Amino acid sequence: MTKISEQIIGAAIKIHKTLGPGLLENVYQGCLAYELTKLGINSAKEVTLPVQYEEMTFETGYRADLIVDKKILVEIKRTTCKRRYTSFCKWGECQ
Repeated sequence: MTKISEQIIGAAIKIHKTLGPGLLENVYQGCLAYELTKLGINSAKEVTLPVQYEEMTFETGYRADLIVDKKILVEIKRTTCKRRYTSFCKWGECQ
């Protein structure tokens, strides 16, 4: 595993421990980009990539959640679980 990979995983774990599960993917995406910037690592969000099929090219055939250091493609997936209510209460007005 590369140093950048370790930093990405470390940042993702930090975000998950802080925010918990159940939020929208764009929240985790924004936080990961922010954490990587703090580490001095360049990243780009929502990068469209072309897809080629025989003679056809689809200019927006794929949208990557995050491309890190022009080398690593990161797809962000949110999870839902029994703790989801707890996460919402953490950010909302639940009692």
